[in-house]
Amino acid sequence: MRILIIEDDLVLGSSVRDYLKSEGENVSLITDDRKIDRFFNFGHYDIVLLDLMLKMKKGESILSQLKKNNPEIPVMIITAKEGIESKEECFKKGADDYIVKPFDPRELLLRVRSVSKRYGCPADRMEIGDLCIDVSAETIFKNGCEVKLTKREWDILYILLINRGNVVSFEKMINYVWGDKPVGTESVRTYIRHLRQHLPENAIKTYKGRGYMLVGE
Repeated sequence: MRILIIEDDLVLGSSVRDYLKSEGENVSLITDDRKIDRFFNFGHYDIVLLDLMLKMKKGESILSQLKKNNPEIPVMIITAKEGIESKEECFKKGADDYIVKPFDPRELLLRVRSVSKRYGCPADRMEIGDLCIDVSAETIFKNGCEVKLTKREWDILYILLINRGNVVSFEKMINYVWGDKPVGTESVRTYIRHLRQHLPENAIKTYKGRGYMLVGE
């Protein structure tokens, strides 16, 4: 997912951004709410995480503007405001979820992915050459026939898909696929080699010492 965080607390915002990135997401962070206007008409994000208590603008006003200009993009509120009145106002203005600080980043990730599924993000079906990828079913089809992938092969394909056009580092891939388990880059290379057998030629580009990129239309 392409996630936009609007949070003027640099420490918290950076922490959330880094955690979501470690889980394979594509994340941007705005800490200066004076720069928000440039994003109102941009539909480049799959979900927005919005703090209410910003320095220059009211989060509730930003929520209204975001939903007016991009109603198809879900917005999750992240705030210290606990009152039911605040929650009621935000949901009336179109908020899709509301989480109160402090929160466990794992819960945030679960909520983000739950909201994104309701909006169908990322797209349920994607194509690479003659390959059709059904994201929701975690399956791929070639010429109408299902191609069997192992769980780890699928996880590697998925992190390449959601970062399509960008290099995915060995570290990022290992964190997403294996978590805390000690795994070397040679294991990643082995799975990439197996995965390439199912994909169009040159669909996965190698960046020596850095990682891999999924390319192609």
